[in-house]
Amino acid sequence: MAQTPLRKNSTFVLLLVAGIFAVVGFSMFLTTTTWYVVTILGSASSLGIVLIAATVPRLLMMTFGGVVADKYKKTTIMFGTNLAQALLLLTIYLLVDLDQMTFILLLLSAAVFGSLDAFFGPASSSMIPKIVPKEQLQKANAYFQGVDQISFIIGPIVAGLIMETGTVATSYLVATILVFLSAIVIFPPFIKEAPVENRIKQSPLNDLREGFHYIKSSNFLLVGLAVLITLNFFVFGALHIAIPLLVNLHDGTPIHLSYMEVSLGVGMVISTFILSSIPIRRRGFTSLMGLFAAVGTLLLFSMAPSLLLLTIIVFFIGFSMSFVYIPFFTAAQENTDGRLMGRVMSIIFLAMNGFDPIAYGLVSALVAADVSIQLILFGLGLVGLLIACIVKWKAPYYAKS
Repeated sequence: MAQTPLRKNSTFVLLLVAGIFAVVGFSMFLTTTTWYVVTILGSASSLGIVLIAATVPRLLMMTFGGVVADKYKKTTIMFGTNLAQALLLLTIYLLVDLDQMTFILLLLSAAVFGSLDAFFGPASSSMIPKIVPKEQLQKANAYFQGVDQISFIIGPIVAGLIMETGTVATSYLVATILVFLSAIVIFPPFIKEAPVENRIKQSPLNDLREGFHYIKSSNFLLVGLAVLITLNFFVFGALHIAIPLLVNLHDGTPIHLSYMEVSLGVGMVISTFILSSIPIRRRGFTSLMGLFAAVGTLLLFSMAPSLLLLTIIVFFIGFSMSFVYIPFFTAAQENTDGRLMGRVMSIIFLAMNGFDPIAYGLVSALVAADVSIQLILFGLGLVGLLIACIVKWKAPYYAKS
């Protein structure tokens, strides 16, 4: 029997639409906040502190988010998360618009926003195998990642244009509306979701232990997690702080910040389009080669002397990153017990993002110590390249898989 095309899978389409609204709103929040901290608060080191506040609570709550995703309907979790984030964004908008926002309030808001996201990520990623046949998982992941990146392109453009022609507060308001629309689209009665698979009654602590034991028993997952950690610590985490700092260093404006982030997103979109069309059999090898390409282009990025060259090179960093994420995600989803999917995906998300706060803190501390951001990126690129070589040497089975 012929499979139903993904575009005719109404549940998958609704999940994609909800993702568009949520990610555009989220990327607008990030772009607006980074520009607000760097320009209005006027402190480069404060940017790292705010990003740490957004990621550390997220890190602490991530594995618990996976436990919740395995025990309750994922649509309910995503709806509740989006609704709470929309209310939080509305509060941020009002505080900024009334000129009542303080640094402490911004830190608290970022922390709560990050904590909520710890529940959304595992729920959405573990839902894909429930609504898509195994044979379509790579294409579904590519579409999902492609939509995410298109949304990340749209978000900074919209935020940059609004801030260029209007105010920071207005940008927060538009982000609020978009996240609220995501909650409406993912409203549980609109989505057909199969019953929860996890029927084993045990404590949350034992649930967590079971998830970590499952990961520990798989060499492929362990090496793949090391690859993800390297990419996100040495490349993606550093770029979060480096891009606004480099724009500011080269006397750029919010629209230049948008150009840089859009270029990164376009690179990822094009590579996800390729991955949606070409089945990848050697997923470990593809993931590792993507890491080599990402850290290599980061080294070139660190030496670029102008905003134009930075914008061009960051495109290739984005292009490389999808070849790390999507093959590994697909392999993990195909081979993981559905009952444990939420916990496994939460641990994968934890590996992807758990080291971001350390990257933010390290880069911010070095910038505060008057180390140039270009030198910092060059050093991170070299260490990332060394780790990629060690993985290839010490785990040849991963590169062959």
